[in-house]
Amino acid sequence: MTLERHQIIDQLSILLSPEQLELDEQILKDSSVDRFRKFEAFHGVYTQPTPAAIVYVHSAQEAASVLSFAHDNGINVVPRTGGSATEGGLETALPNSIIVDGSRMNQILSIDTTDMLATVQCGTSLQVLEDQLRAMGYTTGHSPQSKPLAQFGGLVATRSIGQFSTLYGGIEDMVVGVEAAFPALGLTRIKNVPRRAAGPDIRHLIIGNEGALCFITEVTVKIFKYYPQNNQFLGYTLDSMKTGLEILREVMVQGYRPSVARLYDVEDGGYHFSHFAEDKCVLIFVAEGPQPLADATTKAIDEIVAQSGACEAVDVKLIEDWFDHLNWDPANIAAEKKEIMETKNVCSTTEVSANWSVIHDIYEVCLRRLRAEIPDLTLVGGHSSHSYLNGTNMYFVYFYDVKDCQPEEEITKYHLPIKKIIVEETLKAGGSMCHHHGVGKHRAPWIKDEYGSSYPLLESLKTTFDPNGVMNMGTIIPLAD
Repeated sequence: MTLERHQIIDQLSILLSPEQLELDEQILKDSSVDRFRKFEAFHGVYTQPTPAAIVYVHSAQEAASVLSFAHDNGINVVPRTGGSATEGGLETALPNSIIVDGSRMNQILSIDTTDMLATVQCGTSLQVLEDQLRAMGYTTGHSPQSKPLAQFGGLVATRSIGQFSTLYGGIEDMVVGVEAAFPALGLTRIKNVPRRAAGPDIRHLIIGNEGALCFITEVTVKIFKYYPQNNQFLGYTLDSMKTGLEILREVMVQGYRPSVARLYDVEDGGYHFSHFAEDKCVLIFVAEGPQPLADATTKAIDEIVAQSGACEAVDVKLIEDWFDHLNWDPANIAAEKKEIMETKNVCSTTEVSANWSVIHDIYEVCLRRLRAEIPDLTLVGGHSSHSYLNGTNMYFVYFYDVKDCQPEEEITKYHLPIKKIIVEETLKAGGSMCHHHGVGKHRAPWIKDEYGSSYPLLESLKTTFDPNGVMNMGTIIPLAD
């Protein structure tokens, strides 16, 4: 028997105190979407079902109790912490869903400078932990653009990556142990050890699950020594993305690990660096760590770039200034809304990854198709910002004027057709359709193509760990037609 909305609220009121339930209708509507539907939400249009309630859990046991209640009664649960998702992962796809919000579980539980570990609750702000660590001479090494908003539960759930990933890796390289609540199993803890070979690495059942399997309650991550005084900056302009990608590849293949290695095309570079890079691509590196390591990395990269004969160096102070303004300012969200409402010009992004041998082809064919097939584009470009031994990512950036359609039609006229082109061309070339923003609900239609013959393994995780199908339905695995 399906519970009515008032019955769900009544039962939640037994499990939790009244101040832990949010029932305000406007707040519930605002919480039915994430930044993927920002244009319609800015216009006060909400096309997703309104959740029954937001519940603010204070402990792992409370989270487990709410998930158990949802499991027993077939109620969709959308886990949430910082709320900065961009791919629809926080949308409430089913009526009378429960949003389980962990943002009040925000304690730094321990910082261990012997074992180089920090343990935090899921709602702990990355910015707060990072500020405390840096004051002690340490860092997480994790710095996504959303750092002022991001919280650890969401960072781990979405397999987040930071702007210094070429040195420190993604969140999956930083997580040592984790605790999570599963709807049918209750609380599960994976212990903190540097490595083990005792079967499959089950951390990865949790890392990247996007709330489709469980609710993350606690995270332990590595910490690193912090040497900001040793940071060294390199910046160059050049004419060709192909050449820039070849330079990035050479740096990685030779074994150097700058914390930042970025290549912007003319369009994207012009948006960020018009004061020094008109009609040029821009290549940026930052080296950090102990002084001898930073010096060696900088010297080697400068030599690799010089050998290409294709780049012109820029004043490093320009790169340092760019570096100091990488992250979102939460105040910018209000400014973004004001600008979009006045101009009807929207910016969105889609990030993919692929091997070195095909990434430039993906970049070129996607831009060619976007310019030919998508109306009202005002800018389309891209940059590579996370590189590896065998390949790199491509972060497509696009602006378009919303014309001749209602706010709720913006997604189907512009955003989804753009994403479709990028995803399909990337998969066709053998790349991955999402590098770090996750699948959410809007790349889920291509999940079988992404996984190929390994898709049954993914599907079996859902049926095993969420047998009643209550965890963030429509995320990663699409809803059945």
